[in-house]
Amino acid sequence: MASLLVIGGDKLGSIPGNLKSMGFHEVMHLDGRKVQMVKREIPDNIDLILILTDFINHNLAKKIKDKASKKNVPICFARRSWCSIYTALVSCDNACAKCPFLKGCSQVSSY
Repeated sequence: MASLLVIGGDKLGSIPGNLKSMGFHEVMHLDGRKVQMVKREIPDNIDLILILTDFINHNLAKKIKDKASKKNVPICFARRSWCSIYTALVSCDNACAKCPFLKGCSQVSSY
């Protein structure tokens, strides 16, 4: 099962539906607004983290990067627009190399 943790953005609108159509079966969302978010741990079942850069602070992004690297979870960064998210997911080298649900992307065929 492919699971994605989206961090940032108050409301995602149609983004979770679009992510599910790409092959993510579980999409979790943390808005990142609360100060205590830096203390939250990354759930064990997460395959990929997507950080929406225009809606979180630098401290939270750094903490998430550190925690993800300790768990060997790939991270993609994007703005909160579907075009930016899609581009980030299909061009993120770590995501393509480790995530079987993105096998159709052009980046994978070059490995």
